[in-house]
Amino acid sequence: MKRSYHTIDKQGKANEKKLAEFLSKGGQLLLPMVDLIEHCQMACDELIDVAGRAAIQAVLGLSAQQVAGPRQQGKQRTGEVVWYGQQSGTVMLSDRKLAVNRPRLRQKGRGAGKEVEVPAYAAMQDQPRLSARMLDILMRGVSTRQYRSVIPAMADTVGISKSSVSRQIIEASEAEVETLLGRRFDELKLVVIYIDGMVFGDHVMIGAVGVDGEGHKHVLAIREGATENATVVKELLEDLVARGVNPDQKRLFVIDGSKALRTAINAVFGSQHPVQRCRAHIAGRDPRLPEGWKVPSRASPCEPGSLGSGMTG
Repeated sequence: MKRSYHTIDKQGKANEKKLAEFLSKGGQLLLPMVDLIEHCQMACDELIDVAGRAAIQAVLGLSAQQVAGPRQQGKQRTGEVVWYGQQSGTVMLSDRKLAVNRPRLRQKGRGAGKEVEVPAYAAMQDQPRLSARMLDILMRGVSTRQYRSVIPAMADTVGISKSSVSRQIIEASEAEVETLLGRRFDELKLVVIYIDGMVFGDHVMIGAVGVDGEGHKHVLAIREGATENATVVKELLEDLVARGVNPDQKRLFVIDGSKALRTAINAVFGSQHPVQRCRAHIAGRDPRLPEGWKVPSRASPCEPGSLGSGMTG
């Protein structure tokens, strides 16, 4: 079988048995996944889902509290509006829908038409620009782990006073993000790591997704910054090592060909690891290829010095 990919293979430490076994079993299924953005997009999507849901539900709770007052379990309410459980709902964050549990409020007394809307939820449904603003706030907070600033800023966008945001709400929501961003990988035997950058509005995010020996994908890390910035990528990889990814275990790295990515990989993990460059990226950048030329599904080398079709230039 012809090689679908060309890798840089330098001799390193001998801990490569699992990588060899994985590639012999599932490599032909793994390697044709040339759209790296799709894989690293999962890192951002999962982070937005976890952090966004925690932050938005905290804001919805604050908004309901402004209308009905704080929850008082087991106590008789004196106001005209009371808490009435929760209901599934969705809000828009720029180009994505996010499922949330929104609080329900009702006026006291029996009869239909007693439902009272939560102002923040109504604002999130009716103001298109608000969704982009909330995503912008969210990405700035979670990408730098400065999550304590997220909920006050998001609450302010829907008319909730920042002074009403309690420390308990911030800490409870912050814990959701820290759980995702602070996971340990000591027992996880990764054989492949994808790294790529994605654009979210005004933000460029770097995501890393790992694949274990059974072929399962794991969101590893995320940082804000361009893929051309070796410092940001190096910090991301150093964070992985600090959280238990063994730099001495030989594994395959899959990247888009960015020199900054390769520089950071060599600096943190060493140059002994094989690096696979995405065929689609190389085909689009090689000036020697005819206009509109596409990489065949089983094309050979994609390293500089080749045409992506097995012929050296």
